[in-house]
Amino acid sequence: MPNIKSAIKRVKTTEVRNAQNTTVKSSMRTAVKKVEAAITTNDSTTAKNAFATAASQLDKAAAKGLIHKNAAARKKARLMKKLNVL
Repeated sequence: MPNIKSAIKRVKTTEVRNAQNTTVKSSMRTAVKKVEAAITTNDSTTAKNAFATAASQLDKAAAKGLIHKNAAARKKARLMKKLNVL
């Protein structure tokens, strides 16, 4: 544990931000998995609704800097490609 006051504050803020980032990233991954699960069961309406949620989650994660914006675009494009085949 650091002794300097500002270093103590940095440790606390890092822990809080790390928890928030983990939550956002986890919900993003879950949303993507729901889309893929709906696609494998050939449920187009559920897949479309899940895709809208997943796209939103991916955009939010990219905006916060958790993933690169091109990575988010790539994931959305691949999901959309699978959805269009369905």
